[in-house]
Amino acid sequence: MSDVTADKLAQRIVRAGLLDGRQIESVWAELQTREVPLQAFTTVLLRKNLLTNYQVDRLLKGEKGGYFFGNYKVLYIAGAGTFARVYRAVDKESGKMTAVKVLRKRFRENAGQTEAFLREGKIGAKLRHPNIVPIYAVSENAAEPYLVMDFIEGRTLREFVKVRKKLVPLEAISLTIDILAGLAYAAEQGMQHRDLKMSNVLVTSRGQAKLVDFGLAAVASGEIDGEEIKNPRTIDYAVLEKMSGVRPNDIRSDLFFVGAMLYNMVAGVPPMSETKDRNQRSSTTRFTDIKPITDLEPDLPRVLAQFISRSMELKPEKRFATTGEMLEEAKKVQEKLKSDPATAGGPGSESIAALAAAALDGPPVSAIDRSSMPRIKDSATEGGNRTVMIVESRMDMQDVLRDRLKKYGYRVLIFSDPDRAVKRFEDGERVADCVVFSTPELGESALRAFNKFGSLEQTTNIPAILFVDQRQTSLIKAAELGPTRVLLSMPLKVKELREALLRLTQTPT
Repeated sequence: MSDVTADKLAQRIVRAGLLDGRQIESVWAELQTREVPLQAFTTVLLRKNLLTNYQVDRLLKGEKGGYFFGNYKVLYIAGAGTFARVYRAVDKESGKMTAVKVLRKRFRENAGQTEAFLREGKIGAKLRHPNIVPIYAVSENAAEPYLVMDFIEGRTLREFVKVRKKLVPLEAISLTIDILAGLAYAAEQGMQHRDLKMSNVLVTSRGQAKLVDFGLAAVASGEIDGEEIKNPRTIDYAVLEKMSGVRPNDIRSDLFFVGAMLYNMVAGVPPMSETKDRNQRSSTTRFTDIKPITDLEPDLPRVLAQFISRSMELKPEKRFATTGEMLEEAKKVQEKLKSDPATAGGPGSESIAALAAAALDGPPVSAIDRSSMPRIKDSATEGGNRTVMIVESRMDMQDVLRDRLKKYGYRVLIFSDPDRAVKRFEDGERVADCVVFSTPELGESALRAFNKFGSLEQTTNIPAILFVDQRQTSLIKAAELGPTRVLLSMPLKVKELREALLRLTQTPT
């Protein structure tokens, strides 16, 4: 990488088909010369949103492929699992943002695994429901197996609970109702999920649950071309069903694992011990040793505890008989929780100002003292050409913040990786006049970067703002705040951010 010049990188970009000559010329025109350092060239490419950090990193490493899957241009890796990677991508023709799920290379060598993957996609593509992530296209090329799905702004339920530690009862049952609604629709189409787990549920930025990886029931077991499919994703189902004495297509197996996810949401820990060891996963004791939910959460509303217990009965005849029955009962539980004042609070009900005060052992700075705010008027020169760095992974939020702040005269840099954002300051250059770290999606990684940013010698005098969801109590308490280190709670009005930026960037540092 050391011998890569700006001009060489430009050639690689064009050869890869990521940009055309006209777009490259627009960069040279802004720089006014081709004799520029590599970093100056890449900075313009990123600022103009011509390339992403992921694309630049691959180009600098000399990677010649992997930038496109069919008609979809890869922007960055959104997630990775045992069997596949998920990329955020854009349709070259329509400009629509999508997610492209690509089978890992080591599984492509197995014709059975590849066919199973593509068949799973074709089965899932038949489903259209608000609580199921839609699949729009399936690769016809077995040498390049991928699925094109809707891109969901959010995170997996596993990640969501990891950040939040536990969910309050009303929130947990609401997500469970979403999950059951998707399953009930699929059941009407004659389909089951057969791989229900926390990582196969996405929680959108608006708090809605959506199921992914449908179609597994048709490909997770049996034979394809005489070859047995040994899919480790089916072990938990196989052990449960062997214990229960039911056939593999019994819908009550899916319902057991819905209960297991609800258990995890309210307890903050999974009911069964988690392990990748096949022998341990095959042990029946993982199911027989499950602690009653009331042992872990003695104050859990009784109606919710009973619902979880019934869902996870080892004897299938004691569970809910159908998805529809369980869905209707979940709605009744939700109504009872809403009507009970004792369940209205719980973790996350504290005010953002109070939590910030506790974190600082002083006055709340999260709700910045509005009497000290400069009066603002809508003006295209308000920002004074100051640079604001936004550290945010959600594309919709990136677009909103970029557009609104530019409207008021700010220069805006966007990063989706908190660590990379902080590294930009390590050479002592003042890359931005203020940095905004957003935790609703980035969670603990944004918090760590925010705290690190305040402790580094190069950045200790640069203002920073931490966006938080009021329910992220553990993150709020762990935030290291100060006169130029403040919290702003979501949902956030752009005017509040503008006021904070003016106050912080006008403060002598």
